[in-house]
Amino acid sequence: MQSRLIDIAENGLYLTIEITEQQDVRLLHFGAAPLEAGNIEDKQMASFRLLELQLSGEDRAEYHGRTHRASYPGLRMVYDGHKDTVNPLGRKLELTLADPLTGVKAVQHYQFYSGVQIVRSWTVLINEGDAEAAVEYLSSFALTGVDKEGNGDRNDKIEVSIAHSGWQSELQWKSYSLPELGMSHLADRGSKRIAASNTGSWSAAELLPMAVLRNKESGSSLFWQIEHNGSWHWELTDQADQLTLLVSGPTEHDNHWWLKLAPGEAFTSVPVAAGVVEGGFGEAAEQLTAYRRLIRRPNEDNELLRVIFNDYMNCLWGSPTTERLLPLIDAAAEVGCEYFCIDAGWYAPGEWWDGVGEWEPSAERFPEGIKYVLDVIRSKGMIPGLWLELEVMGINSPKLAETDDSWFFMRHGKRVKDRSRYQLDYRNPAVIKHADSVIARLVGEYGVGYIKMDYNINAGIGTETAADSFGDGLLQHNRAYLAWLDSIFARYPQLVIENCSSGGMRMDYAMLSRHSIQSTSDQEDYVKYAAIAAGSPAALTPEQSAVWSYPLREGDDEEVIFNMVNSLLLRVHQSGHLAELTPRRRALVKEALDYYKSIRAHIPQAFAFWPLGLPDSGGEWVSFGLRHGDIRYIAVWRIAGEAAAVRLPVPELRGRDAEARCAYPEAHGSQWSWDAVEGSLSVTLPAGKTARLFELRS
Repeated sequence: MQSRLIDIAENGLYLTIEITEQQDVRLLHFGAAPLEAGNIEDKQMASFRLLELQLSGEDRAEYHGRTHRASYPGLRMVYDGHKDTVNPLGRKLELTLADPLTGVKAVQHYQFYSGVQIVRSWTVLINEGDAEAAVEYLSSFALTGVDKEGNGDRNDKIEVSIAHSGWQSELQWKSYSLPELGMSHLADRGSKRIAASNTGSWSAAELLPMAVLRNKESGSSLFWQIEHNGSWHWELTDQADQLTLLVSGPTEHDNHWWLKLAPGEAFTSVPVAAGVVEGGFGEAAEQLTAYRRLIRRPNEDNELLRVIFNDYMNCLWGSPTTERLLPLIDAAAEVGCEYFCIDAGWYAPGEWWDGVGEWEPSAERFPEGIKYVLDVIRSKGMIPGLWLELEVMGINSPKLAETDDSWFFMRHGKRVKDRSRYQLDYRNPAVIKHADSVIARLVGEYGVGYIKMDYNINAGIGTETAADSFGDGLLQHNRAYLAWLDSIFARYPQLVIENCSSGGMRMDYAMLSRHSIQSTSDQEDYVKYAAIAAGSPAALTPEQSAVWSYPLREGDDEEVIFNMVNSLLLRVHQSGHLAELTPRRRALVKEALDYYKSIRAHIPQAFAFWPLGLPDSGGEWVSFGLRHGDIRYIAVWRIAGEAAAVRLPVPELRGRDAEARCAYPEAHGSQWSWDAVEGSLSVTLPAGKTARLFELRS
């Protein structure tokens, strides 16, 4: 049988898959242009494997170090058929590989989406053999030849952009050359890898599960996001003088995940979205934004973008009472808020951290009952909301008397404890019943329309209960929690549930394909928040990006303006002691929210751009904008330095006339000019840490 090719051109993506005479399956090309002849040498071809699979007891080939390349039976698997179909989402390609020794089969799925340059890729492993298969590693997306376009060396032409993350320091985008990441091109193969992993139930604890790889010579960018709410792994390694990308969910060597697959059983890997564009980071972000809008649960919240007031940040700090809330409710309604969410503390008279779990309102905090306050919120024309943390139970919770170990994550016979809470296991029907009853009470009895769902612990490597490994238990729980979320949204389609994990510690599109809104940070300093806000539209759609705006009691006008600009092109998460602001400063809040309501219908169709490049929290200026039709909304912040002016390039408008204005605030004290030849907006701001929002109409 002769070698044959499967060539696919779909939505601006080009795939070339070879089935050799020996029935090996090779993904030769995944790009934004067709495969160029001569880009791959014959001796390199064998390294272009479609997937990697490592089973316990099987060999490894090559110098692999800690990488997951050269796996068995991955190296041994051969073509066993393929399907090329069309479904409502777009084209769908399924390639089946089989191992003749173990009887294990792997079906590689590529789902295309009409109109976007992205595929969702995952692997289904089926044990059709007679013996158990012990799985240590399974790729969801594998691509060799990442650097094959262009003649230059990868040391010089490849740039990798990664979003670092941490509590109060989310969305810190940085770009690196391969040598800067410790992977210099000194040989045709090596044991070094550039590896990014998350282990635990905070999917974005240190890194967001995504990256962009730019080939500066060819002008194209490869990008990927792992759509999982737990442990995940990706790595860049080299083989046969080619750069290889391997993306997966959890692995044994990196994340304590190991699976025993009995004859007849199947396992589905974590999904990965991957795409390629002609262009750089901005073009990649635009495709991801379009794709994220396609895969997200249809919901009214992402169309209406109602303004949320939440009493926590730089305000009540988790200690609400009727007396403290009533003036805030009046002030929030006066400035135009549409949701009012009572944050943590409503369920306990004093210190509540280690006693959570019953979610019954505190009579001491609300002598007239919490329904009284929620009714006041409704009477002011706002939708009431409450804070919850339904995945944990405090170590001193009265609810523990109704539970046993089966409710919780277990390791080495002990309950997993983190920050004085136990992790609930959503595979347990009793846990589901408990969670369902809490939601039913809040929605049915209290009339709550908004829930801030927080998650302030990291449950670690997983649980041993009914699992082959700790990581297997975690993965099962992750998927059970998503299934529970799906059931809640099906039952209460109008309910808005904010995804929060100490801010943005679980910012991933397993969660965000369900939740309409994501807390981006718990950052308490409004100046430091600017870079976080500006970096957020690369990680999630602008309409899902909730950014705190919390004018301070002791601040001045410019502090209010800076705070409001932080959120005006995203999702406004209003807070602060509004009732105690001077009338002039409160009027600045209302002016901002009135302006937001005039443009918010554009945000769900807009795409982000960054005139100054990726935001740098250590720089002097930060800027990002949204493009909608012939309008460009551009936010600009001076966060350090003395320079009064900055030039904001908008290269797509080079050579075109444009009309600019400062949209917020009206009393702006600023200057600006548009240079059509250069395609740039120059702005001069008042002294100090200041911010403005501009409109540019071409």
